[in-house]
Amino acid sequence: MTIPNVPLNTGAGIPQLGLGTWPLDDAEVADAVEAAAALGYRHIDTATRYGNEAGVGEGIRRSGIPREEFFVTTKLDGEFQGDDRAIGGLEAALDRMGFDYVDLLLMHWPLPQRGLYVDTWRTFERLHADGRARAIGVSNFRVEHLETLLAQTEVVPAVNQIQLNPHITRPAQRAYGAEHGIVTESWSPLGGQGAGVLGERVVVELAERLGRTPAQVVLRWHVQQGLVVIPKSASPERMRDNLAIFDFTLDDAALASLATLSHGPDAGVDSNTAGH
Repeated sequence: MTIPNVPLNTGAGIPQLGLGTWPLDDAEVADAVEAAAALGYRHIDTATRYGNEAGVGEGIRRSGIPREEFFVTTKLDGEFQGDDRAIGGLEAALDRMGFDYVDLLLMHWPLPQRGLYVDTWRTFERLHADGRARAIGVSNFRVEHLETLLAQTEVVPAVNQIQLNPHITRPAQRAYGAEHGIVTESWSPLGGQGAGVLGERVVVELAERLGRTPAQVVLRWHVQQGLVVIPKSASPERMRDNLAIFDFTLDDAALASLATLSHGPDAGVDSNTAGH
């Protein structure tokens, strides 16, 4: 199954379906990445905070597939905000992965109370200019944070990675992204721990009618709206199932039924400092 690319404002593309890696450790993630690569995944999402960047690099090397065929994202958290700390943060991340560059570098959350995310973004712009980050973006940014960046800096973020699923739909961030050429990427796309979204009657009934799994229905909901999605799995069987979402379509009635699951525009969290 070929995974479509979503265009970025850099002129490059990001595979619409990727492998999320939190909370796998280095050993687990190396196995997961190797298995995912064999199935056709080429987009891998990690972060310094996850503590598994070395395992991501190892898994890519073990796959036998050239590095340049992969799209690798990492994120720098609050430790690397301000005073050009992002330079050393990315250098260390690249050293752990054994790479010369990342395809996408994200600021893990804005931490607006610190007042450092604009200064940090200017450092990201330099890392982008020198090629160590081929694209730069943000994570867990609200519209007001994005507006501040666009008003005070030069490079528009390529991506805003946010918690997003049929319960937590983030209409304001998605609309702002669409207006300004910022791709929206969904973390926790299946709704997190427990039955959650996957246990909703609407989802279960749609899955039964379509002959699909509930996860496939929810992932299809994401990609059909132009979102990039990074479900986490260490199971090759589940990775294979997650990949099989590009050969069916949710009709208008299905989309309307899924829209009833939204908990409202302000549902969810903007940054989960204990995890994502």
